[in-house]
Amino acid sequence: MKKQLFGILAASSLVLSACAQKAEKIEAAEVSTIVYKQLSCKQIATEAQRVSNRVGEVTGLQNKAAKDDAVATGVALVVFWPAAFFIKGNKTQAAELSRLKGELVALEDASKAKGCGIVFQKAAAPAEKAE
Repeated sequence: MKKQLFGILAASSLVLSACAQKAEKIEAAEVSTIVYKQLSCKQIATEAQRVSNRVGEVTGLQNKAAKDDAVATGVALVVFWPAAFFIKGNKTQAAELSRLKGELVALEDASKAKGCGIVFQKAAAPAEKAE
């Protein structure tokens, strides 16, 4: 009995680690500021807006994937636990979000180095919708 319980717990933790992460848990990748140092302050602001818009889009997709994976995992573990092994997070999307977050950090660093005075605000965590 103890071996079965341990096996189920081990399998559950393995499956849960494969689920998509929430966007706020994804760290920014290291991105060089070299590309952005050549830009004017106006170009940095324009690029920062473009990257920020894309971060918003990918954040929404990533959070939806995380929510969908969590629901699917819960159902799979209760109804048919072997199906849980087929739940995979979206690593490509998470990598893109990490890179984009890194680009925003690099743009902010380039802006500070040039004295552009551009204000980079961190977005507030979106409120969960009641369903």
